[in-house]
Amino acid sequence: MKNKIVVVGSSNIDLIMKMDRLPEKGETVIDGKFMQVYGGKGANQAVAAARAGGNVAFVSCVGEDAATPQMIHNYQKDGIDTRFVFHEKEVASGHALIMIDRQGENIISVAPEANALLLPEKIDQAAPVFDDAALMLLQFEIPEETIKYAIDLANRKNIPVMWNVAPAKPFDFSYISKTSILVLNEVEAGFLAGIPVSNAADAEHAASILVKRGVEKVIVTLGSKGVLAAVRTETVFVSAFQVEAVDTTAAGDTFCGAFAVGVTEGKPLKEALRFASAASAISVTRMGAQPSVPTRPEIDNFLHQNIVFE
Repeated sequence: MKNKIVVVGSSNIDLIMKMDRLPEKGETVIDGKFMQVYGGKGANQAVAAARAGGNVAFVSCVGEDAATPQMIHNYQKDGIDTRFVFHEKEVASGHALIMIDRQGENIISVAPEANALLLPEKIDQAAPVFDDAALMLLQFEIPEETIKYAIDLANRKNIPVMWNVAPAKPFDFSYISKTSILVLNEVEAGFLAGIPVSNAADAEHAASILVKRGVEKVIVTLGSKGVLAAVRTETVFVSAFQVEAVDTTAAGDTFCGAFAVGVTEGKPLKEALRFASAASAISVTRMGAQPSVPTRPEIDNFLHQNIVFE
């Protein structure tokens, strides 16, 4: 049985400043705490899937930085197949500047750098890794032409596509119907559906619009309010676990990676949503993107301690 999750996406080096409050325009806030960790939506999701128990291969581009070898070593420690993490010359790896306040809210700016070189020819070079793929997982921090090319390849090979359209931006909407699973937050769901989304009812309406466009499953994450999934026959809602948030930076990515594992393991939809929600809940209680991602034993233990009787 095929169970490999192939993640195609970005790799970043994250520079994080934790402070009491986020600065206003033109303001300097001092007495922050600094840390350098690793991130990028693609890499975060690959790490999340691997730690959740998935069989993961990662297709990405990195540059020439002092921190890059350690970044690759970390992926390998998590059991990720890095054969097709391409090393580019004379360019930096992607970098993200992240500021986080005491409530765990953040503002982020990203320089793509090597991520912009993950072009369709790299997908061709990585072709062997797709032969036994059970799921392709994509985000939107790499060139649109590469996303289209990867989706078309997956369709030809009958590989289900899970696309986290984040960050949301204009693209060819015909590709919506070529994906099996869309994972979106409220803003992204509203953007794709073309309606304002300000509550769970709006999110459900947006999801139903996207299902009618041909997507098998639409997942809308609602932060502290929970997560809903829409398919043609039903809408499933799972409440959020109540935890004290420290840093929400990789919460969505952790959800995506864990949900991908739930899908490839054949978990029922509601069980997969709870599994992914538990992983995400654990992640927000810790600082940093990849350092916050939980392992499978941590997720299973968390779920055991938060049993829901229905």
